[in-house]
Amino acid sequence: MKKSVFYHAGCPVCVSAEQEILQLMDPASVEVIHLGEEKSKIANAESAGVKSVPALVTPTGNVLHINYGASMADVKQ
Repeated sequence: MKKSVFYHAGCPVCVSAEQEILQLMDPASVEVIHLGEEKSKIANAESAGVKSVPALVTPTGNVLHINYGASMADVKQ
């Protein structure tokens, strides 16, 4: 089974969203990627359609932008 991918940058908005997502979904079905710590995954996030974080990419490829923590341009800095 393909996992959802939750991208975030570690800001308070992102951490709060991560906690909520992991309470709502089976944590085993979600891969959490902290883009501030895993900068090599920024290109993957952008190619999936992530424009800002926090964002959840579903197994079908839909991107759900949750609240607003930071733009991808901010994450790249």
